[in-house]
Amino acid sequence: MRLIQISDCHLHANPEARSRCGNPARQLAAVVAAADALRPDLVLVTGDISQDDSEGSYRLAAEILARFDCPWYWIPGNHDVPEPMNAVQEVVAEIDARSWRVLQLDTRIEGDVRGEVGEEQLAWLQQALAEDDRPTLIAMHHPPVEVGSHWMDEISLSDQQAFWAAIDNAPQVKIVICGHVHHAFQKCVSTAEGSVVVQACPSTSDQFLAGSNDFAVDEASRPGLRVIELQSDGWQSWIERVEV
Repeated sequence: MRLIQISDCHLHANPEARSRCGNPARQLAAVVAAADALRPDLVLVTGDISQDDSEGSYRLAAEILARFDCPWYWIPGNHDVPEPMNAVQEVVAEIDARSWRVLQLDTRIEGDVRGEVGEEQLAWLQQALAEDDRPTLIAMHHPPVEVGSHWMDEISLSDQQAFWAAIDNAPQVKIVICGHVHHAFQKCVSTAEGSVVVQACPSTSDQFLAGSNDFAVDEASRPGLRVIELQSDGWQSWIERVEV
């Protein structure tokens, strides 16, 4: 099972609108073309699809994502608005990935750039993990760990400890993927039953400078995607960069 993660598209309804460093719609189209050439079985878009809160931005995203020859799913980020997003394509919480299982969390907080899983979703997550012991990948927008950029860590997941407590005794959780970071990132977290790898991928739009104390754009870096090969006896992952 080949899963591809893309993230942080930051689209406007106007496909000609620009970001700090380029054209988000054209960059998303280029990333989707490169990703589709890798023949994925499943695509996850880990939040911040929209920049202008418009239904038109989600329709534009869906039009581009429909070029995939496989199912694709998305979750909201702090820039997203659930109503127009779900009007275009509904967010789902669970995806069957053959010998694997994907669980998607909504970490958006209304009116706040920070994220939170929340007690209700944490309870659902624990129940879902208790019902199925297949290897599991969890997708969310906000990273559940510090990523080494002070300003980003200030706007990360506010209930990180509660999240890790909820999965501490769930050895089937192997990977957590997140958006929000706008650059490639990986960290291994030890749990009571083993370890979990947390990964983020480059944005399809602007890239953030890794390790920066203050907000900074990495103008030298390129958009990209993450490829995750889910196998019955393990998994592997890598980043692909895309020329735009």
